[in-house]
Amino acid sequence: MKLIIIPSRKISRDKKIMTAKIHALIADITTLQVEAIVNAANSRLMAGGGIDGAIHRAAGPELQRACDQLGGCTTGDAKLTKGFQLPAKYIIHAVGPIWHGGSRGEAQYLASCYQRSLEVAAEAGITSIAFPCLSTGIFGYPAHKAAQIALMTVTETAKRFSTIKEIIFCCFSQEDFELYQHYLSTAASE
Repeated sequence: MKLIIIPSRKISRDKKIMTAKIHALIADITTLQVEAIVNAANSRLMAGGGIDGAIHRAAGPELQRACDQLGGCTTGDAKLTKGFQLPAKYIIHAVGPIWHGGSRGEAQYLASCYQRSLEVAAEAGITSIAFPCLSTGIFGYPAHKAAQIALMTVTETAKRFSTIKEIIFCCFSQEDFELYQHYLSTAASE
């Protein structure tokens, strides 16, 4: 499997230095050895299907009890819980937008999910984080548009947090991995 990595210490146009290593891989996010994984959550923070369901099953019933204490989460926001039975110490629950054709602020909400997840991670002192492809499953966001937003937002936001050292885009499918591979290669050559 080929990994595409954006080199650390890449200087942006605004002269801020990005210290995080960003890469993509194909894997089961529930098995990753990182400090935090991001959950593609729903606004009620109830166990659902897809990645959300897999994370809830792998973390155990304590996760739902912890989520119940958070009072839900609005679209575009993110909240933190322990990882319970996962290898990851924490789970950041991000609520992405449902795709309605792009006319209801979906891009802004999706970008906010990635930004808020990194802000929550930085506040908790997390140094490594893995993201799934947010909103592209049952929420229907077009994968190519979501990947562009994810990478742009993460590379810009990561510059603010020198404590975050590794950011992984954990893809479930080969097609998603190839999208991230393409966009990461483009970013690395800029």
